[in-house]
Amino acid sequence: MTGPVKRRYRSSVRAERAAATRLAVLAAARDLFSEGGYGGTSVAEVAGRAGVSVDTVYTSVGRKPELLLAVVDMVLGSADEPVPAQERDYVVAIRGATTARDRIEVYTAALGRLMPAVVPLLEALAQAAATDPECARVRDAIAERRASNMRLFAADLRVTGEVRPDLDDDAVADVVWATNSPQYYALLRSRGWSPTRYAEHLADLWSRHLLAR
Repeated sequence: MTGPVKRRYRSSVRAERAAATRLAVLAAARDLFSEGGYGGTSVAEVAGRAGVSVDTVYTSVGRKPELLLAVVDMVLGSADEPVPAQERDYVVAIRGATTARDRIEVYTAALGRLMPAVVPLLEALAQAAATDPECARVRDAIAERRASNMRLFAADLRVTGEVRPDLDDDAVADVVWATNSPQYYALLRSRGWSPTRYAEHLADLWSRHLLAR
């Protein structure tokens, strides 16, 4: 009996240490990307901030593009580690809302809070993607993931019975995908729009264009 118990204990300790190391790496990456941007942060700096080796960064999370993807999912999930889209607080709140208008307002308010932190990271990734195939792969994966999530949002609006009957879910998703993109947000910010004004604009635009009168 002693042998198996000891092995389980050691395995549990190793798992806890690995989880703690991963959290330290993720926290270091989040802080450094926020401070110096994607281009101004090296994996070696992440390792140094986390107190681990570069190889440990690679094994616990991945290479630099994977680090950024993890940080984006941390920011979107308002958590210390990546949170899947369907488990994020604002997605749960969207599905808890009754009307389509309420669901839109929950989502756009969340975008107003999150985009200021997420967009600079995604813009830096897009710049790096011009010369780095791995960054280009992650950029494209994020864009496609966004499109898939917007189809889910379109379905969440559809079940309220308030979406325009002449728009299918793909049409709804494409409008939402285009207007909550980093590029659209950056354009409005360049014109002096605040995140709050951006969020209110999206709520008005989507309600007017997507919902039946």
